[in-house]
Amino acid sequence: MVVSCLANADQPKKQLPFPGEVFAIEGRTAFLIQPDVKSPKEPMPWVWYAPTLRGLPGGAEKWMFERFLKAGIAIAGIDVGESYGSPKGRALYSALHKHLVEKHGLAKQACLLARSRGGLMLYSWAAENPDKVRCITGIYPVCNIASYPGLPRASGAYELTAKRLKAQLAKHNPIDRLAPLAKAKVPIFHIHGDMDRVVPLDKNSAIIKARYDKLGGPMTLEIVNGQGHNMWPGWFQSQALVDFVLKHAKESAR
Repeated sequence: MVVSCLANADQPKKQLPFPGEVFAIEGRTAFLIQPDVKSPKEPMPWVWYAPTLRGLPGGAEKWMFERFLKAGIAIAGIDVGESYGSPKGRALYSALHKHLVEKHGLAKQACLLARSRGGLMLYSWAAENPDKVRCITGIYPVCNIASYPGLPRASGAYELTAKRLKAQLAKHNPIDRLAPLAKAKVPIFHIHGDMDRVVPLDKNSAIIKARYDKLGGPMTLEIVNGQGHNMWPGWFQSQALVDFVLKHAKESAR
């Protein structure tokens, strides 16, 4: 693993909604926003946000992030590009986790926060690392590669043809990889609109809910009537989502 800190002008830059540290993990831009607390809890609980693409996280997340920071919870993420949950993206996630836990004193278990296609990366990594996940939250998260972005578009990130990705889909698709999370009793909370045309409820969060229930995993799915895949403030100012994270983050510092 190669880690770079902000030592010179050549290091990565990223605009964040709150002051934080920007650094490189294996050549990828990562960030860490830590709470300003007099006596930080060790190990520090944290929220892992995705997708960390250009401009994300942005202004929409400020309301949530402010409440996490006030509660003593750090926020971090890494830009792995349009990896759609691919093995290479998962390896970069593992590198970030190792760095944050060993070098910054963050808790082994993270609270995952997936916005839209961030769900593919976070769920794919979580399925292979359930012991490192305290809880999973999602704002209309993508959980089904076939639904979004579709196999032809995703296949490049997996270095497979669309036909081969289809044949191997169960090995990579979040909706098919819930058993390890259910066995670990990882709590899940999604908020999703019933009018979402980009990430349809029935092909994503609703499938997760039905299958996770069947596996005995704890999940809450809040369905918002009349809302689609948009910037409605209610997605990003969900007190229920924030309360869910705060509740479980207190148990993550171990």
